[in-house]
Parts: sequence; C-alpha cells; structure tokens
Amino acid sequence: MARVKTAKITRKRHKKIMKLAKGYFGAKHYRFRNANQAVLKSLSYAYVGRKDKKSDFRKLWIARINAAARLNGTTYSKLIAGLKKSNITINRKMLSEIAINDPKAFSEIANIAKNA
Repeated sequence: MARVKTAKITRKRHKKIMKLAKGYFGAKHYRFRNANQAVLKSLSYAYVGRKDKKSDFRKLWIARINAAARLNGTTYSKLIAGLKKSNITINRKMLSEIAINDPKAFSEIANIAKNA
C-alpha cells in the first residue's frame, strides 16, 4: 500500500485557522492547538450572537414604542392591543421608526388604538 502524505492539506487547514486567530492574545495566535480551540469557541459565540441580535433589536423597538406611547397617555400593551382590535398591522420596527421620526403620526396611531 502506498504511503499517503498529508502535509499540503494539513498546512492549508492550519493556515486557515491561524488566519482566523490573527490578533488573539497570548499563545492563541501562534500555536495551532490553542488557536483552534479559540477559533471554534469564537465561531460558536458569533453564531449565538447573530441569533441574540434579533431579540436585542426587538427589545429596543419595544422600549422606544413604550416611551412614545406613554407620552401619548397610554402604555405599550394597551397600544398593541388597540392596534390588534382595530386591525392595524404594523410591525414593531416600523412603529418605533414612526415614533422617533414622525411623532404626530404616532400620536394619531395611538389615538386610533385608544379608541378601539
């Protein structure tokens, strides 16, 4: 059976990991084993972070809507309930943008929700 040499493949794999580990502190940026562990952990954190970002933005939008709703004499929960009753479908991102950029339009939406 012929001997299989994997130097090229191993070097390519190591270089890929070491490139990702550039700028890491201590031995993590020049020793392959340490770099590999750090990169794998970092990639898993990045994956989780991409999922967390969605809930973080939703929390931000809700906080903005709540603040604007309270300026108009209602609360966030009452506002959303009123919008659902009056069949107004607008997502929280757009509602928060309206609250920031066009307070007059938001107060009209809040009045519609109050009356519903």
